[in-house]
Formats: sequence, C-alpha cells, structure tokens
Amino acid sequence: MRHLIDFGDVTREEWDALYAQAQSIMDRPEDYLDACRGKVCASLFYEPSTRTNFSFQTAMLRLGGTVFGFDNPMNSSTAKGENLKDTIKMVSAYADVIVMRTPWEGAAKAASLYAHVPVINAGDGGHMHPTQTMTDLTTMQRLRGGVDGLTIGICGDLKNGRTVHSLIKAMAKFQGVRLYLISPRELALPEYMRAFLRQHRIPHLDVTGLEAVIPQLDVLYMTRIQRERFEDPAAYERCKGIYILTRHKLERAKPELLVMHPLPRVDEIHVDVDDDPRAVYFQQARYGMFARMALLSDLANQPRQETVEPVEIGAGPVCHNPACITQREGYLPPLTKVNGGRLCCAFCDKELS
Repeated sequence: MRHLIDFGDVTREEWDALYAQAQSIMDRPEDYLDACRGKVCASLFYEPSTRTNFSFQTAMLRLGGTVFGFDNPMNSSTAKGENLKDTIKMVSAYADVIVMRTPWEGAAKAASLYAHVPVINAGDGGHMHPTQTMTDLTTMQRLRGGVDGLTIGICGDLKNGRTVHSLIKAMAKFQGVRLYLISPRELALPEYMRAFLRQHRIPHLDVTGLEAVIPQLDVLYMTRIQRERFEDPAAYERCKGIYILTRHKLERAKPELLVMHPLPRVDEIHVDVDDDPRAVYFQQARYGMFARMALLSDLANQPRQETVEPVEIGAGPVCHNPACITQREGYLPPLTKVNGGRLCCAFCDKELS
C-alpha cells in the first residue's frame, strides 16, 4: 500500500500481514521502540476526535517518531481560505506520513492525489473510516481467533456510520460471514453500500429489532445515532434512543459474544453492560493503537515521492452529493468508478445521475 483511503482497496494478504505485525507489536512492544525513529507524522483533524487522534499520536510516539498538526482547522491556514491541495502540498514537505480526518467525503482520496508522502484516512464525513476497521478486525481476530464464519450484527445509524461502511467493505475479504443490519428504515444502509453487498454476495438481512436477533450473533457491533450528520433536528429526535443495549437484553446472547462499539457512545449501551465480560469496546480501543502502530511502521518508512503525477484540473464537480469534497474543492478532477454496475463518484462513492 502507498495510502490507506478505503479498506476495500486492501487485499486479504495485505491485511493478514498488517495483523501479523500488530500481533507482534502486542506481544513484543519492546522490539518496536525505534521502528519510526526520526520519522514525523502530520495529524490533520478538521473534526473533533478523542480515540482516533490520541491513538495515532500515541502509536507514533511508541514507535519512536514525532507528531505535529492541529485538531481545529481554525488554528490553520484553512481559516484564511487555503484549499486542501495547498495544505497537503505544504504538510507533505514537512512530514513522512499524513493522518487526516475531515467532514468532507472523499477528502483523503483528494489529498492522496497531491501528497508526496502516504495519506491515511482517519474518517471522511459519513463515508469511510478504514483504521477503525483495522481496530475492529484486530479485536475480532485477537479475541475470537479469526473473522471467517462469524455472524455479525451491526446496529444503529447505518446510513451515516463511516465505521459501518468500512467494516462492511472488509467483510468481502473473509469467508462465510453473515450480517444482520439492524436500523430504523430512515437510517438504513445507503444504496452504494447495498450495491457492494450484492456485488460481493455477502449474506445479509435487514431488521428493525435488536432483541430478536441477539441469540444468533457472534459479534454485536453497536453504533451511536450520529446527531452531527442530521440536517433535520426533528429526524434526530425520532431516532435517538431507539436501540439501547442493557444487561437484561444480553441474557439471551451467546456466552462468547463480543459486544463492540467504535465509540463514543451516547445512550446506546447502558453502563450496566460495562462489567459484562462480553463487553470489549474499551479493549477494542487499545487494540486500535496497536493496529495503527503496525500501519505507521509500514507507511511512515516508505520513501518520499519527490515528483507526483500531474492531476487534471476539474471543470466543476460532477457529483451532486453536497457532502462530497468535489463540492468544496472545484479544481478536483471528475474521477469516476463502477460500483455494482453503476457509475459512481470516485471520491465519495455516491451514484452519479
């Protein structure tokens, strides 16, 4: 890999190698104290973050590297009107790897077109979050011995949940996985992700109730209703609190069930679940640090590309998704891709009309 933008672009072999590295780091952390000695990570967080931001910073420091950046775009030249291309060009002059989170879907893909160093997508709007998927897979493999053959329930905001979209992309790399997609109808999985499920023939079932399917699950992946993605406050009020996992509801679950959550939680997991041995979401956060250490030890040590291929200047956005980076950065080329037989924007994956 040169960049990590979408987990769907990672092969099974690449993932197996990354997990083997993460496992080695977990078992022998002292062997990696200098893995990134002399390397610098740029941390560009245009959106609030606790786990992802701290996890990447801690990962780089534990590898012997250093970190600079911002966690508020108003403290950068973005506040003066600097475009993303110029920011990335400048930052990649200073750093060996760039980690970025933005509210704009496809922003990491756009950044990778202009960067001289590897770019890691730490979340782009409601689109993708590939390093959270690394966290999730590391947790499943460490605690269950593998992902193949698992029955996984994904519950909550499946429409806006970038962690959900990335996790589903990853499931195409494993054998015998079955999915229960648990959400209210207005927060159901978007069409471009449904096209992906059909294309890769991943068995899945849409349900609106949680309790009925709990006994069948090996993994329950809870997510919060993402208030910040709602344009209509009334719609959020209708959906909030619709799924709340309690210890009582877990009575019918398998003893070996993993209850996972990308965090932060709001009210979707009651605190009385925290002491249940099946609740592994805080362990999951720690595993994420080791997964990111494995990724950084690879990408931060790749050679800098002194020249970057010229990029066609766009004649305006071809995508009508208001959250797409092409709506903000009009110079971007009109890149397209085919998903499930349909022509889509290569930045945000939304179907083009």
